[in-house]
Amino acid sequence: MSNRNIKLTIQYDGTAYHGWQSQRNADTVQQRISEAIERLTTRPVRLYGSSRTDAGVHALGQVAHFHIDCPVPTENFRKALNKILPDDIVITDVTEVAPEFDAIKDTRSKRYRYTICTATVPPVMQVRFCWHRPGRLNVEAMQAAAACLVGTHDFKSFASAADKRQSSVRTILDNSVRQDGPWVYYEVEANGFLYNMVRNIAGTLVEIGRGRWPAYRMDKILAARDRTLAGPLAPACGLCLVEIRYESDGRIEPLSDKG
Repeated sequence: MSNRNIKLTIQYDGTAYHGWQSQRNADTVQQRISEAIERLTTRPVRLYGSSRTDAGVHALGQVAHFHIDCPVPTENFRKALNKILPDDIVITDVTEVAPEFDAIKDTRSKRYRYTICTATVPPVMQVRFCWHRPGRLNVEAMQAAAACLVGTHDFKSFASAADKRQSSVRTILDNSVRQDGPWVYYEVEANGFLYNMVRNIAGTLVEIGRGRWPAYRMDKILAARDRTLAGPLAPACGLCLVEIRYESDGRIEPLSDKG
């Protein structure tokens, strides 16, 4: 059996985990999936995930890949792994991809959604997946502020002090704020994100939505490159990784039997 490159699409409720990335003495999503693969295949693996979601953050479309030499058919991986994994982690798709496909390096963009509930009473069935913040928010002002972020900018004002990457320049391709009854959703797609960037933007948008700051303040915060001028860090429970996009999915197409 030749060495195969296997791509996974993953959903998880991040409430119980210390984020995606494996850590010593901490329960993480990456570690759980790696252990499930090793239990199934009896082979050690290195699992690479596109996005290192933080503790308590959820995912509907995380993507990861691993190389393995084993007889388990690709089409059997999903069902077998889901039997081993805990109920709060689910493999939704498994495909064999080209050897050079890399879930991290080949990422074109990532899309996140931040969910806020403004109802007076906490939504007990959804409270693990939102920031329950009672009180009306001015969604129009929040949308006007979010529009300032589209394009290529230095997002240092929205980066955690723990983010030590050399460049804080990123490109937001699209973002929007919308409301559905008591629910307010902030969605953002970018070519990459800084540590806590989406949660810091969400916290800033809420300060604008509740009337503490005018929408035009967002331009000044962005230009200042100073984290202390932005809003508070929004809770992790409201953040969800929705989708990872690639130029190509890397899928290996079966040979056609037609001439």
